[in-house]
Amino acid sequence: MTLTTYAGLQAAIADFLDRQDLTATIPTFIALAETRISRDLAHWKQEKRVETTFDERYELIPNDMIEALSLQHADGGRIMTMAATEMQERRGTTDNQAGKPTSVRLTAGQFELYPTPDQSYAVSLLYRGRIPALADDNTSNWLLLDAPDVLLYGALGQSAPYLKDDARLSVWAALYQSAVDALNAENKSAKGIGTIRMGVPR
Repeated sequence: MTLTTYAGLQAAIADFLDRQDLTATIPTFIALAETRISRDLAHWKQEKRVETTFDERYELIPNDMIEALSLQHADGGRIMTMAATEMQERRGTTDNQAGKPTSVRLTAGQFELYPTPDQSYAVSLLYRGRIPALADDNTSNWLLLDAPDVLLYGALGQSAPYLKDDARLSVWAALYQSAVDALNAENKSAKGIGTIRMGVPR
């Protein structure tokens, strides 16, 4: 049994549960685990950089984005986060003002820029994305190769409520948390610094 492939992970879950009748359900356990792991994990291998252009007041965020880490213009100028109330107040007095965006907020699955761009601006977005989902046509990902225990114990934890196995829930939860904590600690050690987050003007 190998834990480097989607099929191997499914087989391991069935083996740990000593159940061979869950073939149709185990992929759901894995998918639920991936969703939770994406929230719990903060690892540099989740980070993605996108080079794009902004030319509208509202711009779509990447579909897999969990957290924006930094947003800056191609010339290096940072676009800082701004609270919704402050942006509304500024627009209330200078709503028609356009220029080079200096501030941003997240709203309804979009970036709202202030001021509204007066032309097309090249920008670079660094963000933390969801774990790439495993599937029959995507049989592995970096997490399965680097830390299969995170996915294994995460999926086993998701199986317990379905199987009404309350006795094992705390066991899987503890093993999962230990694996996640170890990977997050590894990330901090590798980066040598804390997570870079979008700054808020003071």
